[in-house]
Amino acid sequence: MSTWPTTASAMLISAGLHGHKYAIDAAVAEMALRQRRPVVMLTSDIDDMAKLCGDRVRLVAV
Repeated sequence: MSTWPTTASAMLISAGLHGHKYAIDAAVAEMALRQRRPVVMLTSDIDDMAKLCGDRVRLVAV
């Protein structure tokens, strides 16, 4: 059984984000953080992903 919903929810809370608008971002961020480093994520939402991933994932704007 996966724990990603709980972890993604905790990430939202710690980033000060809430609601369905950020749910997918949190799920994607959580999955990125589980990958072997280095991790690069292409995203159109640098600001929110930076709040969720911190400096643990290299974010590249598309």
